Amino acid sequence: MTTTVTETTRRAGRGWALSGALGGLVGLAGLLVGADLTATVGDGIKDNTLVVAAIADHRGYVWAYQVVCSVAAVCIVIFAAGLRRHLGAQEPAGSLVPGVAAAGLGLVAATLVVGGGICTELYWALGEPERWDPDTVASLVEIYNTIAWLWVGAGVSAAAVAVGGFRHGSASRWLAAVSALLALLVFATQVFPAQYGSLFPGALWVSVAGLAFLFGGQRGGAGPERAGTPSRVTGTG
Repeated sequence: MTTTVTETTRRAGRGWALSGALGGLVGLAGLLVGADLTATVGDGIKDNTLVVAAIADHRGYVWAYQVVCSVAAVCIVIFAAGLRRHLGAQEPAGSLVPGVAAAGLGLVAATLVVGGGICTELYWALGEPERWDPDTVASLVEIYNTIAWLWVGAGVSAAAVAVGGFRHGSASRWLAAVSALLALLVFATQVFPAQYGSLFPGALWVSVAGLAFLFGGQRGGAGPERAGTPSRVTGTG
């Protein structure tokens, strides 16, 4: 009787990290471009009829905004799943860091879906402005300009990565420090009535963290992504 042992090593890819980098960049750049919908309104912002008249020809911005929100949401969901797996391989058993980090990004993705969802109503309203109450259209514009920018969940994720990096080495110390700083900036936007400002530090953190995990490797213990997951298959003949 002979026994043969074969060992295979499976290495997790880093596509999830690239998704994070792209999600943050697409979200930040795309939402800023979409904000130009009301750039030509000027003083007419005080009159809803003038608002509708000024933006009626800008339906393309609304459609692009919807696409941006959808793409960014998908990228961030993938990043959330990969980040949870990555941190789970580095954190001590039972640590809340992986779950909290993923949950924060889940909040961002949900916000993007809701924020992009308003584009459907707004797009068709601008196509037939004479059939819509200007006050209703203006209210849709306010939602359009606010909801998708509420990236406070990214601050939660950044704080979790900072804690994990400093306490357990599950992220590099420089990333932990950057994460702590950007988390504070995100949370600062929630203290004042300017919550949509969280887009800027939030999206920046998502992109920076994605690039850090894509190119920087990982710190801490040897988890499946670093050392591989050995699998032994034993046969008897």
